[in-house]
Order: sequence, then structure tokens, then C-alpha cells
Amino acid sequence: MPLEPGHGSFLPFLMQWNKLAWQHARQTHSSDLDAYPELFVWKAKTNNVQSAARLEPANYGGRMDKKELLERVKADNVKFMSYQFTDVTGVVKSVESPVEQLEGEIDNGVWFDGSSVEGFARIQESDMHLRLDLDSYAVLPWTPSDLKRARVFCDIYQPDMTPFPGDPRGVLKRILAKIKERGWTFNVGPEPEFFLFRPTNGGSIHPVPHDVGGYFDFSPQDEAVRVRTELMQALMSMGLEIEVGHHEVARGQHEIDFRFADALKAADNVLTLKYTVKAIAAQHDLVASFMPKPIFGINGSGMHCHQSISDEKGNNLFYDPSDRYHLSKIAYGFITGQLKHARALSAVAAPSVNSYKRLVPGYEAPVYICWAQTNRSSLIRIPRHTVGLEKATRAELRCPDPSCNPYLAMAVMLGAALDGIDYPFPVPEPLNNVNIYHLTKEERQAMGITELPGSLLEAMEELEKDTVLKETLGESVYEAFSRAKLAEWDEFRIRVTDWEIERYMESV
Repeated sequence: MPLEPGHGSFLPFLMQWNKLAWQHARQTHSSDLDAYPELFVWKAKTNNVQSAARLEPANYGGRMDKKELLERVKADNVKFMSYQFTDVTGVVKSVESPVEQLEGEIDNGVWFDGSSVEGFARIQESDMHLRLDLDSYAVLPWTPSDLKRARVFCDIYQPDMTPFPGDPRGVLKRILAKIKERGWTFNVGPEPEFFLFRPTNGGSIHPVPHDVGGYFDFSPQDEAVRVRTELMQALMSMGLEIEVGHHEVARGQHEIDFRFADALKAADNVLTLKYTVKAIAAQHDLVASFMPKPIFGINGSGMHCHQSISDEKGNNLFYDPSDRYHLSKIAYGFITGQLKHARALSAVAAPSVNSYKRLVPGYEAPVYICWAQTNRSSLIRIPRHTVGLEKATRAELRCPDPSCNPYLAMAVMLGAALDGIDYPFPVPEPLNNVNIYHLTKEERQAMGITELPGSLLEAMEELEKDTVLKETLGESVYEAFSRAKLAEWDEFRIRVTDWEIERYMESV
């Protein structure tokens, strides 16, 4: 669950506790969007691009250049580089290289075989090219000193040095480039939740929570506190501005919140958090899971996304002091656009079979398509206005979960919102002080409240009909995503579960 603005009292403690790591983090990662249009411009300096392509050094508008990166890598005693990207489903992929190759790879990029990556090239078109985003450099703090490893996020290009249309990071960059033309920045504060489990005897993974804590519970002797503190320290050293970490509602469930950022950096941060949590957990003989609903009968894990739009001066374009809810026309358009496309949007923001076992009534998960202030049963929540914190005016979308590809999820979130901004339609009244879970079906219908899809298949059917979101994804990504998710549904559909065995084995 999110903390309201001003509840960051834990942050000064963290900064003091690990001041040097914090300073390093602030220097490591840039949030500039100044160069988005240029992100897709590569210049080959040879006609034989596939064998000897030399590319202009990247200029991302950030603070890191080639010389600084090489100096930092040397100072950090890095031995290996990990060049990271995701497939269409959000799985992190990596190409590894000795640090001695880094200078040439900054200039020339890195070739790799994309034929076996979900959503990438066919076998006869397998050669793909990585271009390094130097501003995303971060040392992986859990790697041993003699094998110190650092990561850099990459953008994917085709052999002709044009952007690969199937690159999920590129999908987000394209729509961000469009709003940059308006002088806007899309800010997102994701809140990924996760579980920590103990492996059972024999090493198999079953959901056995490793603690008995509840929401915000604290004990100095609690292993969860120690692991979570180590996680926050590692994440700060990698450039995340951690605001708070705490135990969530369910046993073994946790949340680490980091400061909002432009959508690209926010998506990068989600991936950083996920694999860092998994790596640190493994060192404690724990299994970290971002599965939306790992245990029946308790709360699942979401990734609520706090969203806003700011102008070039940093002014929050959602705030209007004259409005009764302190929301601008842009904010209302943003909200209505996401409500309009919510059923299709869920296919990308909650993209697994398991996602729809979280999106059910009774566990604080959003089911019904509506908006409200401070009402956590609504799909979109507008935290109540606080005097002096006008910049914190935002819309919290509550259906995303951490199984999503954050680049694609944030792209369709913005695509849906822009449709509402550019083509406004009536804004429904906020359902404040209404527990929607307690309304009957007839009462909801009378109030015009519809529901999110009840399954991945239903969500994919909605996405197939949504031309706005399909255009946002692009043909290549939509087709690859659809193919992967329908295959996932078919595999689930024919699988015989333990529930079926227990229910039917002897009773029929």
C-alpha cells in the first residue's frame, strides 16, 4: 500500500545510514528526457554495417559520457559487463562481456542472436544489435569483488541500424518522444510488492512464507527486516532513490517504494528492483517471488502506479486550485482515458494467468472500473490534496502487477491516458466513501460500474479490439505479445491442477 506524501520520515535515516552509497546513486542515474527524439538516430560509418559497424557515441542527454564511464568502471574495479534488455514478456536478458571490451562496445555496440528471444527476429533475421544507455550504468553489489559485474540497459537495433520495432524499451521511448513534443514528461512511481519464501526440503519451491509479520510490523530480530534493509542498501547503491520499505499485509509479503521518475527510468528501476531482490534473497537461502497471487486466500502482490504529467519547468499539470477536487482538465482526461481502455489495458498491465486470481473482490485488489479519492476499492485512486504538496497531485492506477513488462505497461498506460486527453468524453463522478465490494451487481449496473476482465483470455480479447493500445504497442510487439499470452492461456487451459485432482478424483 502507498504512503501519502510527507510520510517519508524513514528516508533521512537511510540517507544518513548510507550517505556515500546515496551520493553515488544520485550521480549514477539521470532522469533527463531531453534527448528522446535522438534516441533513435544511429549513424553507421561503414557500408558493411553487419561486420564492421561503428556508431556515433550515444548522447542521451544525461551526465554520463564515454570517458566518465570508463573512469567509473576502473574505479569500481569492474571485471565484467552485463548488457541488459527484455523480451516482450518482460524477462530480463543479458549479454556478458569482459570489461576490456567496453570501450569498443560503447563505440560499436554489441551484436547478438535474437532468434531465440520471445518476440524478436526470425531465425533467418537473427542478427540484432545492442546500443548502450551509458546513464544506466550500475555495479551489481552482490557480485564478489574478484568477479565484480556491472550492468547497462540497452536499446535494440536491426542490422541496418534502424530501431528494432519489437524492442519493449523502444515502445516506451516512442510514445515518450511524442509527449516531449508537447513539452510534457510522464512521471511514474511504481510500488512493486513481492513475497519471500523458504524453499522446502529438497529445494523445491512451494509458498512457505519466511516470516509471520503483518502490515508495517517491525522487530529488530526479524529476519525480514534484515533482508529488507540489505535490499534497500543494494538498491540505493544502484541508483534508486528509496523512500520506504515495509512489511505488507500478507505473511512473507514486502514492499520497497522508490521515488517517482520519468517513465523510462521508472521502468528501468522496476527491473533493477526485481532482479536485485531475487539475487539478495538467494544469498539468504530465500526465494523472492513477484507472482501476483502465490497463495490462495490471502492478499496478492500488485504494482500500483502513481502517475502524473509535468511541463518543462517541472510544474504538475494535474493540479488546478480552482477545481473542487484540485484536478485539471488534463488530469480528468488522463483518468477517463485509462478508465475507457481499462479492460484492454489490463492485458498488458496484469499479463499472466495468475494475475486474474489476484483481481478478485475481498483482497484490496481493484476489480471495478471507476475512480475516487482515497477509496482503495476503485481502479484509479486520487490521493487527497495536501496543502503545500501540489506537485504530488497524481492518479494511482491499481491494476498493474509486477509480472508485467514495465516498458509495455507504462506505454499503454500513457497511450490510454492520451486518448482521454486528446478526445475528451464525460467524466464520471468519483465514488468517494463507497465500498464498491459491498454493492450488489444490480447496484453497480445502475451506477454504470463495469468490471475488469476475469481471465487472461478475456483481457486478450479486449486488447485485440482496442485499436489505440494496439497502435501504442506497434504491430510487431502486439503480435509477439498476443502470441506469447495466448500460448500461455492454452497451456494453462489443458493443465490438470491439484484442485481438480482433490475435487474430482474420487467424487465422480
